[in-house]
Amino acid sequence: MASAEEPLLHQYSENGITTLTLDQPKRRNSLSMAMLEELSTALEQVAQDSETRVVVLAAHGNVFCAGHDLTEIQNRFDDHEFQLALFKLCSKVMQQIVNLPKPVIARVAGVATAAGCQLVASCDLAVAADTARFATPGVNIGLFCSTPMVALSRNVSRKHAMEMLLTGELIGAARAETIGLVNRVVDEQVLDETVYRMARTIADKSGQAVKVGKEAFYRQLELPLADAYEFTSQVMAENMQASDAREGICAFLEKRNPEWSKD
Repeated sequence: MASAEEPLLHQYSENGITTLTLDQPKRRNSLSMAMLEELSTALEQVAQDSETRVVVLAAHGNVFCAGHDLTEIQNRFDDHEFQLALFKLCSKVMQQIVNLPKPVIARVAGVATAAGCQLVASCDLAVAADTARFATPGVNIGLFCSTPMVALSRNVSRKHAMEMLLTGELIGAARAETIGLVNRVVDEQVLDETVYRMARTIADKSGQAVKVGKEAFYRQLELPLADAYEFTSQVMAENMQASDAREGICAFLEKRNPEWSKD
């Protein structure tokens, strides 16, 4: 783990928004074992933090995240147990993002490649600077991006995912938006403004409803159509019993602003 003087990850919270910032620009914010451990711990803490409504995932430097630390991997070529532990931890972190009961927005400036692209795809939303670029280039070095493929293929169409995986070529931010990898592309000068306006908009909603909705969204994706409707019908009926649902409906009918619970 990093020392207290040299943290790999910075955490800052304000007005219901927690920003987690990868901060190892000299190593291209790579997902080393230590970085993944810090990120996993931070996500566990945020999940339990009742004050946090939205999470922003950002990075310092001109590279958002270059994927795994290849130097670390090279130094452990013959250590299969380490390699397996590394990829399992990375997979755990990606699932923590998906399972987090609060929305996660990726703020992407610079390059996001391999597991870094996986990190963007794993977030619920992504806003990119117009200079950002994305790739899953493992095929170029003989190490196919198999785990990044999981998140990528769940965000873009099969053919677009396969093109990225098989060619390993960088794509620009505009292309990433077209294929659904990111939500919005903006000038880098207004990237923060756009990201935090989106985060603020979501943070002002009912935390109860957002939590229920995010969990249901990912669960229904994996179900056949009829099962998805059966599941979401039950979710909505249960959601109707929540205090925020009752408050929201009454506020709408009474033409006033709702007062959401602190849960």
